[in-house]
Amino acid sequence: FDLAWNDWQGSAAFDRTDDEDSWAVRWARAYVEWAAGEKRSWLAGHGITFLPTVGWAERGDLRAGGHGNSVPRFHIAWGTGTGVVEPFVRYAKQAVRDGLLTFHHRHRVDHLVVEGGVARGVRGTVLAPDDSPRGVASNRDPAGEFELTAQAVIVTSGGIGADHDIVRRHWPARLGTPPAEMVTGVPAYVDGRMLDITAEAGARLVNRDRMWHYTEGVRNWDPIWPGHGIRILPGPSSMWFDALGRRLPEPYLPGYDTLGTLRHLRTAEGLAEHDHSWFVLTQKIVEKEFALSGSEQNPDITAKDRAGFLRERVLGKGAPAPVDAFLRHGADFVTAPDLEQLVDRMNALTDKPLLDAAVLRRQIEARDLQMANPYAKDAQVQGIRNARRYIGDRLGRVATPHRLLDPAAGPLIGVKLHILTRKTLGGIQTDLDSRALGADGTPVEGLYAAGEVAGFGGGGVHGYNALEGTFLGGCLFSGRAAGRAAARQTA
Repeated sequence: FDLAWNDWQGSAAFDRTDDEDSWAVRWARAYVEWAAGEKRSWLAGHGITFLPTVGWAERGDLRAGGHGNSVPRFHIAWGTGTGVVEPFVRYAKQAVRDGLLTFHHRHRVDHLVVEGGVARGVRGTVLAPDDSPRGVASNRDPAGEFELTAQAVIVTSGGIGADHDIVRRHWPARLGTPPAEMVTGVPAYVDGRMLDITAEAGARLVNRDRMWHYTEGVRNWDPIWPGHGIRILPGPSSMWFDALGRRLPEPYLPGYDTLGTLRHLRTAEGLAEHDHSWFVLTQKIVEKEFALSGSEQNPDITAKDRAGFLRERVLGKGAPAPVDAFLRHGADFVTAPDLEQLVDRMNALTDKPLLDAAVLRRQIEARDLQMANPYAKDAQVQGIRNARRYIGDRLGRVATPHRLLDPAAGPLIGVKLHILTRKTLGGIQTDLDSRALGADGTPVEGLYAAGEVAGFGGGGVHGYNALEGTFLGGCLFSGRAAGRAAARQTA
C-alpha cells in the first residue's frame, strides 16, 4: 500500500483539496486501499482472471516522488473488456428473467426529472431502431418520447472523448495549443451530453480541465467508429522524435509520462502548428514491443486463448498478427532498408517535408553508441536495461538492446503518431457513496454517478495524471459504491 499510495499522490498532484479535489483525494485513498486489499479476491469471486505477466505502463518522470509506477501494475484481464463485463452482463440477464430489470434500448436521456430537489426519473427521446454492430455509430433519428420514474437514478454515461470541439473547449492552457487534428479513441456515443444534463439537474461538475489523451495514436486501417484511432502501447526502445525531427528529451520516452509528453509536444518551440510526432524503430523492436489497445486488436486475449497467446506473443516469431496488419495496411506506417529512404517515406506522409535524414542520423548514431556496453549515460538506454531486469518485460515486452541502424535488426520502421482522445479525468463530484453533490456540497437526493462521468470517483480520483490500468478499476469501485448506496436508499 505505501508504495502505491506514494505513487498515486505523486501522479495525481492534487492541488484543489479545499474545493474540487476535496472528495477526489478521499476516493483516491479509498481506492488504493481497496486495490491493495480486497480487490483481487472480489474480482476472482466474479470469475475475472488476469494474464500472468503484469505490464509496466507509465514508468514515470524519473523522480521517486513524482509521476509514474515504481513497479509494474498494468493487469490485463483474460477476455479484455468483454471479459471484465461478462459476469455483470450475466447477472443482468438473470435479473431480466427474474422480472427485476428492464432494458430500454434506443432510449436517449435528454433530461433528469427532479422534483423538490429529489431525482425522480428521466425523460427523453426514443430513437429509431438500428442494428449496427457494437461500436459503430448508430442513427439518432427520433421516433418518439418517453419518461421513466424511479427511486434512484445512476448516471454512468462516460466522458467527452468523441466530441473534439468539447475537448478543445476544456483544453487547459498548461497543455499548450489544442490540436487542430486528432484521432478518436472512443465510440461516437462518448459525447459528454450527460455531463451538462446532470449539471442542469443540480449536480456539480469539477476538474473539467483535466483529461487524459494519448500521444501514440495511429489511424485505424479498419475503422469501427468515425475517426477511429488505435493507441500503440509501446515498449521502451523506439526513438521518439517531434514533427521537426528533434529527439524528445527524457522523461518523454515511450511508455513513461503520457501527459508530460503531450504537454511537451504542444508547448515546445516550433511545434504548436504540428499535431504529430514520430517513432523510429526496427523490425526487431516492433515484433517484441508493439501492442495495440482495444479488444478487437487482441483477439487471443479477448477469446481467452491461452495457448494462442503463448504461441504468438512469447514463443512466436514475427510481429503479432494485429500489429503486422498495421505494418502492411496502416496509413501511418512506413518501412525502408536504410534511414535515407525511411525519411523520404516519412516526409511523404506530411504536407511538406519537415525531416532531415542527416539530423536524424546524428541523433540515432549517438544513441546507438550507447548500446556498446551494459551500462550507459543515455536515460533511455538505462531505462531499457532496467526494464529487462523485470522478468515480464524481458520475456515478452522489451527487445534485446541493439543498434537501430544495425541492418540485422531491420528493416527500419517509421510511425506517424497522432494525439488520440480518450479519458475525461474530471466530472460529477460525488461522495464515497457515489451520491452526486450539488454546488453547496450536499447530495442531490436520489442521484448517483459512477465511472468516467464522475471522474472515476469523486469528480477526479486520478488528479492530473493516471497510473493506467485501463481505468476499469475506478469504474468497478465507483459503480459498486453507487449500487450499494442506491440499494440501501431504496430498501
